[in-house]
Amino acid sequence: METTSYLAKVVQELQNTVHQIAEEQAEQLLQQLLSSKKIFVTGAGRSGLMGKAFVMRMMHMGLDAYVVGETVTANLEKGDLLIIGTGSGETKTLVPIAEKAKSLGGKVAAVTIAPESTIGKLADIIVTLPGQIKDQSEGEYKTIQPMGSLFEQTMLLFYDALILRVMEEKGLDSDRMYGKHANLE
Repeated sequence: METTSYLAKVVQELQNTVHQIAEEQAEQLLQQLLSSKKIFVTGAGRSGLMGKAFVMRMMHMGLDAYVVGETVTANLEKGDLLIIGTGSGETKTLVPIAEKAKSLGGKVAAVTIAPESTIGKLADIIVTLPGQIKDQSEGEYKTIQPMGSLFEQTMLLFYDALILRVMEEKGLDSDRMYGKHANLE
């Protein structure tokens, strides 16, 4: 099969994910994001990379947002928001981070395939995204893509859609956001 044929199938899979995301869950995360003083985002592997892209856009909007584990990350305080992107909800390095955030009085949001997972059960807010957990070839959702690719792609697009909603709520546009774009390059 040609590369562009695979691309068309990937885009079709992504399009099919849109209607499987509960708007109420997305809105709950949006409202918590807007009401939190600081926002922290984490995830492992490719999920973590999607989270970093999300934090970058929040920074462009002037939100106080951080990637967990970076040297310039602030401290989480009561009422701050931690967003964890995890397909399985069982990533061993992320569970203690969720537990610590809860013990400090933070709100935890899980963006996951598995709302009944360990992290899902710790979360105050859950956004369930469709996809296949990377180590399972069998599952509720079928994809031609390897491992967790569909989930990770859907997560990035979901995060970008959240950015558009925040822009709408705050009356921002790309021109105003570009003022916070890196300029030392």
